[in-house]
Amino acid sequence: MAKQAAIVTGAASGMGRVMALGLSEAGFDVAAVDRNAAALASLPAPIKPIAVDLAQPQSFDRVASETVNAFGRIDVLVNNAGIGQAAIRADQRRTPLRFWEVTPEQWTQFLAVNATAPIMMARAVVPHMLKAKSGRIITVTTSLGTMVRQGYLLYGSSKAAAESAMAVLAADLAGTGVTSNVLVPGGVTDTPLVGEAGDRSKMLRPEIMVPPLLWLVSPEAADVTARRFIAADWDTRLSPAQAAEAAGAPIAWLSIARMPIEPR
Repeated sequence: MAKQAAIVTGAASGMGRVMALGLSEAGFDVAAVDRNAAALASLPAPIKPIAVDLAQPQSFDRVASETVNAFGRIDVLVNNAGIGQAAIRADQRRTPLRFWEVTPEQWTQFLAVNATAPIMMARAVVPHMLKAKSGRIITVTTSLGTMVRQGYLLYGSSKAAAESAMAVLAADLAGTGVTSNVLVPGGVTDTPLVGEAGDRSKMLRPEIMVPPLLWLVSPEAADVTARRFIAADWDTRLSPAQAAEAAGAPIAWLSIARMPIEPR
C-alpha cells in the first residue's frame, strides 16, 4: 500500500510542528508549510518544507502542486496555521483588545490567515482527494467560548468563520469519501501564538493534538465527518474509538442549529 501524503500548515513551531512530526513518525509523507523558512529547515528528513505566506493568494495552489510533485498524492490536509492576538498586543489577556481598537488592516490580516487560508487550502487540495475518492481535512480552530470572549474579536471571530466553513465543507463533501472535521486543544496551549498568557508550565502541551489526529487519519475514522474533537478530553487510556466518543461533538453549532423555514 502506497504511503499517504499529508500537508500540515503552520508546521514550523507549536502544535503544527508536533503534528507534522507525529504524522511523519506514523509513516506519512509530510509537507510542512510555514512562512518561517529557517524553522522549517530544522525539521528532520524526510519531511518536505514548503516556505510560503498563506496570507498570499498564490500560496495555496503552490502548496498543492509541490506536494503532488513530491509525493504523487494528497490524502490529508491539516489546517493549523494561525495568527494570535499576541502578535498585536503581547499582554492582550491582561489588557483586552477591545473591538473599537481594532484597525481595518488587522481585521483583514486575521481573516486572511485564520479564515481564508483554511478554506482556500481545502479548495486547492480537494480536487486531488475527490479524484481518489478519499481524503481527510482537519482544521484547528479554537474553543467555542473563545469565539465569543470579550476582547477576542480578531481571533475568536476569524476562527468562528473557519469552523463555520468546515461545517459547510462537510455538508458539501457528504458521500464523496472526503471528510471535514475540527480539532482543538481545549485550552491555552504552550505555543508562540499565545504570547504572555501566564505560567507556561501550567498550559496544555502541544503533543496532546497527536493522538486524536492520528485517529482521524486512520481507516477507523474513514466515515467520521462534521465533528469537532477536543484534544484535552482525549483519554489515551481508552480505545481510540471510545476516546473519540468522549472527546467529540458536532462541528460548529450543529447541536443547537435550526435550519431556516424555506418557501415551498
